[in-house]
Amino acid sequence: MTAMPALSRRLAQLPIAATVQMSIRARELRAAGHDVLSLTLGEPDFPSPPHAIAAAHQAALRGETKYPPNDGIPELKAAVRRKFLRDSGLDYDMKEIAVCNGGKQVIANALLATLDPGDEVVIPAPYFGAYPLMVQLAGGVPVFAACDQADGFRLRPERLAAAITPRTRWVMLNYPNNPTGAAIGAEDLQALAEVLRTRPDIWILSDDIYEYLLFTGGTAPTIAAVAPDLRDRTLTMSGVSKSYAMTGWRIGFCGGPARLIAGIVNMQSQITSGACGIAQEAAAAALDGPQDGVTAQVAAYRRRRDLVVASLAEIPGLSCHVPEGAFYVFPCVSGWIGRHSPAGRKLTTDEAIALALLEEANVAVVHGAAFGASPYLRLSTATSDDILAEACRRIATFANGLT
Repeated sequence: MTAMPALSRRLAQLPIAATVQMSIRARELRAAGHDVLSLTLGEPDFPSPPHAIAAAHQAALRGETKYPPNDGIPELKAAVRRKFLRDSGLDYDMKEIAVCNGGKQVIANALLATLDPGDEVVIPAPYFGAYPLMVQLAGGVPVFAACDQADGFRLRPERLAAAITPRTRWVMLNYPNNPTGAAIGAEDLQALAEVLRTRPDIWILSDDIYEYLLFTGGTAPTIAAVAPDLRDRTLTMSGVSKSYAMTGWRIGFCGGPARLIAGIVNMQSQITSGACGIAQEAAAAALDGPQDGVTAQVAAYRRRRDLVVASLAEIPGLSCHVPEGAFYVFPCVSGWIGRHSPAGRKLTTDEAIALALLEEANVAVVHGAAFGASPYLRLSTATSDDILAEACRRIATFANGLT
């Protein structure tokens, strides 16, 4: 027998993301003629801002189609600098700012630039599913700090302190949060800062990708602004994907200490080089241009949240935290565990519940275990009111058929 070239052990650590798996299965069922409603992906259903599209068009016409700088074009870096100062009072020098191919690359570059084998990264759970996988790819070890629904899914300082060990290299924060929609206040961040001050050797990541999608008004607080003494070891990350409905443009950015930014840029130069220059021009226009589109989207997401939370509250066996931001609802389905679906399936896990909802009720959601918390489901509200109302109706019908 002829031996085949092997794939790496590293690849075996990378399962296909649950959101992708459920989306694929939903597409398969649609192709087979089923009327599937998908609440899986965290992708805004709004168009990108017209002025951002116009800026990209003009950049292409000007011939801005060559290799861009690895750290980002000056026009976007200047816009990012203004954005950080305007929204958070953070005044970064240009050499303290980097632009990457989406927010995920910011995080991956930072981890690759700082982690040695066995280094630990504290990740509050529930978490964005890519966090632990990126840590493992960089040779690190994810350590989870549980955030309870009773605490509004906020990280408590005692949980953070318990998760930190001598091997801890990073602590990751993400508010408003994916998947729970939980937000965090300045006082909460101050309490976490007190813990972090005891370990000056730890980097801090503030993933602020949902910072504008806050239902209490304004922009979400960020730890480098709340605790300025931690600024020199904090990486503050955001992007245009969620707030500006520009997911496909693939632009993320960050501000942080110059030596960390230099490491991020060096890593990026070896993996992808700079982000698309035309997309960077569009992102600069989005950051500097009219913000009324963001305001309208926040209002829509708040309305959709209220619709879904109210509908789920009427369904037996569910309990639901009211999200303060982002575009997700994260109901607990503990009341369904151990029961049987309308088609007779034994519902032993939240994954089994998600599969039953998809195949019996034609509603695609993602199970909470994919985000480090069970038994929960994540529903994305980044779709129309009509689709959300019909999806909730189908979920209620499914629940009424449980035995």
